[in-house]
Amino acid sequence: MTRLIPALLIVLSASVVSAESWPGWRGPTSNGIAPPGKYPTTWSQRESMLWKVALPGRGASTPVVWDDQIFVTYGQDGKNILACHLQGDGVRFWATEIGVERAGKHRKASGSNSSCVTDGKLVYAYFKSGDLAAVDYEGKIVWQKNLQKLFGEDTLWWDLGTSPVLTQDNVVVACMQTGPSWLAALNKGTGEIRWKVDRDLGAPEEAAQSYSTPIVLKRDGQETIYTLGADHVTAHAAADGKEIWRVGGLNPTGHKYFRSIASPVIEGDILVAPYARGDTVTGIRLGGQGDVTKTHVLWTEKDVGTDVPTPTVKDGRVYVCRDRGLVTCLDLKTGKKLAEVTLEKSRSGFSSSPILADNLLYVTREDGKTFVLDTADALKTVGASELNENTVATPAFVNGDILLRTFDHLYCIGG
Repeated sequence: MTRLIPALLIVLSASVVSAESWPGWRGPTSNGIAPPGKYPTTWSQRESMLWKVALPGRGASTPVVWDDQIFVTYGQDGKNILACHLQGDGVRFWATEIGVERAGKHRKASGSNSSCVTDGKLVYAYFKSGDLAAVDYEGKIVWQKNLQKLFGEDTLWWDLGTSPVLTQDNVVVACMQTGPSWLAALNKGTGEIRWKVDRDLGAPEEAAQSYSTPIVLKRDGQETIYTLGADHVTAHAAADGKEIWRVGGLNPTGHKYFRSIASPVIEGDILVAPYARGDTVTGIRLGGQGDVTKTHVLWTEKDVGTDVPTPTVKDGRVYVCRDRGLVTCLDLKTGKKLAEVTLEKSRSGFSSSPILADNLLYVTREDGKTFVLDTADALKTVGASELNENTVATPAFVNGDILLRTFDHLYCIGG
């Protein structure tokens, strides 16, 4: 476990504090909502480009931000790398090796698909190789585990997609695959395994596999972990992993290949679950005990779903981007379609997840073109900007800046 140090030693000032952070894949609220700020709606390689730095290896993870530090993962020279860049100019502060890289199978993927997550004290990075590590803000590994060595080899047909999430005390990882599936929690400070529970729900063949990321939500003083995959949504107590309730019926015909990629989102007491390779979106009321399928499914809509991009939700409106660029706004309580627009046709699809900044929806295509839609004006396009580089990573929004990661570069775009 070698730690790579840049030639120029940069000392971080403890007095520098950012107004907002982007602590994990889907931002501070875990549902794709940007902190308040005036974000640019158009840019290019020359316009509104604050800085651009080359990344020395391939990765698909979202940049994570705390104060003035940006954390990003990639593979380099056969190693998994967690790197820290400075938000002011993009200079790399440190890079730390975390195990041996297991490269991606799919042309759009890598061994560093999973986004890291931070609590402001440590950064937690997870890789396709099974390596999970907690790293301090100077790049030192505090603890490291290989979950595949502990719990069994990955049997996913494709590349690891789920990202770790944090509870008050633990870092939680979901493994949903053909074969033994589980949720596990490790102590944030020590890496001690606090609990591990099975999550085998009888889904057939590839339908048992999921690349989605859980959501942690605290309601009425209790932390709960919500997980989508294997034809079900399940809720687990964060304290011990015990299943509280489940909703099935997402695959009523028993389709063998309904693996899930897009993750759920939550607002208020309603969870939105995209499923069936982009064919359906289902609204589920939170709460209850046991199997609540018959009582807690509020609505299911067909032909407006998403396979890869995860929806976002705000103020009772759900925004869904399909993989070929159909963007739909649904009413959270009823599933009723409120607005819809088809973005320009292209050979490239959409893999990164949409982000909502105030009333503007940002949607990035795989060729690096980002569309900005006005949600207050029937999803009218108000900006379209090209970088001409391939990306599947979801951008991060902080302090009026947009951090957009491609396979080749990390960009900081500002007003």
